[in-house]
Parts: sequence; C-alpha cells; structure tokens
Amino acid sequence: MGFLARIFGKLQHRSARRPPRIFLTNTLSGMKELFISQRPGIVTMYSCGPTVYSRQHIGNLRAAVFPDTIARVFNAAGYHVRRVLNITDVGHLVSDDDYGEDKMAVGAARERTTPEVIAARYTKIYLEDLDELNIDTNSILFPRATEYIKEQIALARTLEEKGFAYHLPDGLYFDTQKFAAYGKLGGVSMAKQEAGARVKVAKGKRHPADFVLWRTARPNDLQQWDSPWGRGNPGWHIECSAMSRSLLGPEIDVHTGGTEHIATHHNNEIAQSEAASGRTFVHYWMHNAHLSLQGQKLAKSTGNAVYLSDVTKKRFHPLSLRYFFLQAHYRTPLSFSWDALAGAAGALDRLWNASSEIAAESGRRSAPSEVRARLLAALRDDLATPQALGILWDTLRSEEYTPEEKWGLILDADAHFGLSLVHPPLADALKQEDIPLEVRDMLARREAARAAKDFTEADRLRGAIEKSGYHVDDSSHGPVLGKKK
Repeated sequence: MGFLARIFGKLQHRSARRPPRIFLTNTLSGMKELFISQRPGIVTMYSCGPTVYSRQHIGNLRAAVFPDTIARVFNAAGYHVRRVLNITDVGHLVSDDDYGEDKMAVGAARERTTPEVIAARYTKIYLEDLDELNIDTNSILFPRATEYIKEQIALARTLEEKGFAYHLPDGLYFDTQKFAAYGKLGGVSMAKQEAGARVKVAKGKRHPADFVLWRTARPNDLQQWDSPWGRGNPGWHIECSAMSRSLLGPEIDVHTGGTEHIATHHNNEIAQSEAASGRTFVHYWMHNAHLSLQGQKLAKSTGNAVYLSDVTKKRFHPLSLRYFFLQAHYRTPLSFSWDALAGAAGALDRLWNASSEIAAESGRRSAPSEVRARLLAALRDDLATPQALGILWDTLRSEEYTPEEKWGLILDADAHFGLSLVHPPLADALKQEDIPLEVRDMLARREAARAAKDFTEADRLRGAIEKSGYHVDDSSHGPVLGKKK
C-alpha cells in the first residue's frame, strides 16, 4: 500500500459526521459553489509559492495568508487538510514566459554566488516571514522544484508519448491545440492569444500559446540535468503539476494562487496535468486579487515593493499586516499605504486589549451563542472575513452577551483569523493603557531590533525595561510584558 493510501485510509474514520456546508468561489465556473471533497473528511490543497531568487514582498505574503485562511476554515469544520506549497528554485524565467534568463541565475549574478545559495537564503527568509504571520509551516509540505527533476522529466515523457508534445532545437513544447479544453480557466481564447502573440516566439512553435516542458541547456546555464532530450532544465509550469501529482495525487480539491496566474500558468498546469492523466486536475480553483501601492501592483521588477522587514522596522507587529489583509475580501483588490496599516495596527491593538479583558472577566470559560454560528456562517461563505470581523467587533462592544459568550466567540475567531486573540502579545493581566508610554516605546523598539536580528540592541532595551520596573518574557505568541513584583 502506498504512502498516500495509508494516510487517507487512516483518516477515513473522521468522515463519520457530515461536515458543515462551505461555499467557495470557483474561478473555473466563475460561480460560488458548495464544496464537496474528493475523499470524505479530507481536503487536498496546492498553493503556488515563491520563486526564491529574492525576498518576497507583502503582495506575495497576501497570497500566503489567503490559503492559510482557507485551511483554517476547513480545519475548524473538521476536515484534515493536506497542504503543499511549492518553492520554485529553477525554471521560472524573468519574462514569466519561455524566453529570457532564469530568475535564479539573475539572483545568483546579483549576489555573486550560486543558485543553490540564493535558494537556501531566500527560502529561509520566506519561511520566517510565514512564521511571523502566524502561518503554521509545520502543517505544509514545501517541495523544491530541483528535488523533483525526475518527476518532471517523467511527466514530460508521458505527454510526449501521448502525442501532446513536440521537440524543437531549444526544447520540448506542449502542443496546446491538441488539448481541446485549453484556456477554460478564466475563458482564455486561443484565437485572441494568437492575434496578440508577443514578438519573441520560438522558431518552429506551432501556436503562440504552446509552452516549454523541457528547455535545452544553453552554454552558460548554471542549472542543468540529463534528460531524454539532452542536457537542460525544466519549464516553469511543469514543476507544479509534477509535485502536486507526486505529493497529493493526480486529482486534488483546491488550488490557490494570485489572479496573475490564471491566464497562462494555471491554464498550462491544467493542460499538461489533464492531458497526462485523463482526469480532472483541480475541482476548485481559487485566486486572490492583487495588492497595490500608489495605484500600481506591487512588483520587485519595478521597485514598487514593500517587505515584511519594512513593516517591522516601522514598529508594526507582523500580525497587523495579517489583520490588514483580512479587512478586505480575498477577491477584492487591496491598496496598501502606511496610514492604512497604522489603522489596522490600532484596531488589532484594541482587539488584543478587549480579548485580554474578556479573558479575565470570563475566567477563560466559554459558552455557546447564536453569534458564534453567524461568525462561522460568514467565514464558510467564501471566506467573508470583513463581515466576520464586523460580527466580532459588534459582539465585543455589545452588552447583550455575557463574558463567557464573548470568550467563546473569541476562541472561534482566533481559530479562523490567526491573530493571537487568545494569547495577545501583551500579558492578559496588564492592559496596554496601564503601561507607561516610554516602556511601551522600548518594547516596540526591542521587537523591531529583534526582527532586524540586532540582538545586542534588543538585549540593551530589555535591560532598560527591567530597570523601569517591568519584565518581558518571549513566548511563542510574542513578547509578554508584566510588572515586576
């Protein structure tokens, strides 16, 4: 019995009770649909991850918080979620197409090192960013494209044997005209693609939409492997199909990514995956909208980028960014500004203070209430996080609910939002307004120093806090400040 069969077999007992109804907007149909998993009690989910040639900006991080929120909704509903988020460390060209330099080679040249060093460096930073945003990285598989070269070659070979691929001097290409459903995601027209084809099209390419499965190595390529078509490296799109197939099987429940992936990358994934297996590749395609800055989409290539390190340097808690994301629906374009982030940070501080007060008033005892059902209904209705936050705030301000009912709502909200409401960064017994301004300022500067890895300055500030009559403990949920006895 294979690994997946053993795992899925052990989890069948979880399907005894019928899960609650969850509705998701499926990009494939363009409609909100009732979610039905392929295996009772189990959700398989693949998310397009980063190309690790540089640090990931906060727009990329919105695309990471988004599937984490989906997984939280599924988990809270009783599903076991099997998640994969890929790390691209070869094959992604700077054009996002089939010409130009590999982004990993660009990163290596920029920092005068190797693609392997670049990949390790920026994968580590990315995973640290996810931890800061309270994303449970222990529950996700992070396969690297370079670890699945054999699987990518095998998939390309299958496509060639089935007549879906043809060979040119510069590589092996997928023949999109052989796949009748090409472009079904987002309604991409083959004729429109042909009319608007870019100038740079490989000589001999049968259709502008055809894409490379395996690229013939160029003399200066830093990453190359042997294959049936000679030395070379994989195309960008095939890695996701090969890794998803290897780790989750040929047919999965949910696939996420940014809207920029719809037209080409995800249509290419569908074409090569379904051509190889003859089965539906993904049942629910979900895409988050862009994050913009000053009216322009965030992008490293244009220099229009903000990083999580910028957020912490300005003394904002990383979860302020998560709260900022959750204020908008995932399918709604979101405009970032420092003033907007400051507003989110202030709201989150007030929410933490309210949670601490209710924890004390309720003794951390919870009670059921109809408002908890309303919160869950909002989140299970295509991740309506703005409405769910509104329900939370209205309830916490209301006098109609007991502290125990409010605490029950906070427990549900924390499980879905991931905002550390149950264990706020400030100690439950100490309200923020009771802390002298200069102590709060030192604590904020200490956290900024720690985020910047300036541990000497962080230790100095900790000593200053101690001299002011307070002590700080570093918990897994952030710093906890208390008054010295």
